[in-house]
Amino acid sequence: MKNVTDSFVSPGHWPSAGSFGFNTDILATNPINLSVVIGVLIFFGKGVLSDLLDNRKLRIVNTIRNSEELRERAVEQLEKARARLRKVEMEADQFRANGYSEIERDKFNLINSTYKTLEQLENYKNETIHFEQQRAINQVRQRVFQQALQGALGTLNSCLSNELHLRTINANIGMFGAMKEITD
Repeated sequence: MKNVTDSFVSPGHWPSAGSFGFNTDILATNPINLSVVIGVLIFFGKGVLSDLLDNRKLRIVNTIRNSEELRERAVEQLEKARARLRKVEMEADQFRANGYSEIERDKFNLINSTYKTLEQLENYKNETIHFEQQRAINQVRQRVFQQALQGALGTLNSCLSNELHLRTINANIGMFGAMKEITD
């Protein structure tokens, strides 16, 4: 290593200015070439590099600004959504409370209506039973009356002779005539 550093420092190793030739010592020429290339790159590339860095910086700043604006809009939308959610939850609670009370009211009304309907049906049933009983009683009365009448006619016909029959008819006609005179 000492040879490499000596070649940079030692003036005897450098060829004289009057001669031109190739230095084949790679270790001695590479650092010089590299320093020249880096110097040229820095001198000429400084503007390009600073432009590239400025453009990159502007894009990053714009991206950050856009991200901040998007974040602020997202926060606003989130707050609006939360407010809407609170409002909807309150309305849902009111609907639930109103719905439960309305359901209870409807249930109570339905039960009352059912009881009234059952009472009406019971009344109709009782009226129908009473009507049918009265009809049955009337039918029995008519049959009993018809049988009694037929029995009486049969007894009268068998007991009455023609002469007695004619006297009974005349007596009845006489009674009807007297009744007619009384009423007139």
